[in-house]
Amino acid sequence: MALVTPDSGAPRIFASPLARRLAKEAGLDIAGLQGSGPHGRIIERDVKDAIAGGGARKAPSTTPAAPLAAPPSAGTTRKFYEIDSYEEIPHDSMRKAIARRLTESIQTVPHFYLEVDCEIDALLRLREEFNAAAPKGADGAPEWKTSINDYVIKALALALQRLPEANVTFTPDSMLEHKASDIGVAVAIPGGLITPIVRNAQAKTVREISEEVNELAARARDRKLKPHEYEGGVSAVSNLGMYGIRNFSAVINPPQSTILAVGKGEQRMVVRDGAAAVANIMSVTLSCDHRAIDGALGAELLAEFKRLIEHPMALFA
Repeated sequence: MALVTPDSGAPRIFASPLARRLAKEAGLDIAGLQGSGPHGRIIERDVKDAIAGGGARKAPSTTPAAPLAAPPSAGTTRKFYEIDSYEEIPHDSMRKAIARRLTESIQTVPHFYLEVDCEIDALLRLREEFNAAAPKGADGAPEWKTSINDYVIKALALALQRLPEANVTFTPDSMLEHKASDIGVAVAIPGGLITPIVRNAQAKTVREISEEVNELAARARDRKLKPHEYEGGVSAVSNLGMYGIRNFSAVINPPQSTILAVGKGEQRMVVRDGAAAVANIMSVTLSCDHRAIDGALGAELLAEFKRLIEHPMALFA
């Protein structure tokens, strides 16, 4: 419902704050909606119906964008299934936030993907020796136990330091080249996923990274992280190797410019000096924001990561 106010002559829109926010996020001109609330007030349902049906005008934009198809409404989706064939579980705020942010990422960030295989025999030996050297505490448990993921985080942070033009964040008017390599670590928690940030990962030891990741992950599962502990960052690591996944492509979490998807390490046949041999291989896939990182730069970053992982003593230099 729109009225003209005597002092300004501009139309006044009667709408709930939630309806305004949803319309803004969806890029809808709220003045084009018909309200169904009291006295014609525009409410949440009106905006959602407009999004589902494409019945509202887009708000003016300074940059033209290709029209995006509206997702099917809940009612449309339910029609495919018998009423008693499913249990409906409402989305909590975390699932809604994940769906919104990743949809925005795919729609607004031009992704491209680079994949490489890394030989990790040397890394496995070094990790085994490093963990074996851990002294026992009063309870008999070792004081530290590093994971392959800890070395991956360290290697990615160092690779970004050695290629500072990739240690960046894109903005519409400039590139932010960061001094530190703050690396997010994807952590699965009940009902969703969160990515706490290891700050200054390039300056921390593998043991420090391991302890920090364990502490952040524990608090993430208890939903006790503070916003500054999971917002920002320049890149991230998502590891599904423990689930037997060989390779996959991850979605970038803005404002980060890259994310490294890590698969499982496994024995594979390789050729060395013309002869067949067996090596432990780990496949990784780097997702890049093409606005910030071009193909050649992304390839250089991945090559530097591979070099560090295959020569892991460099991680302790």
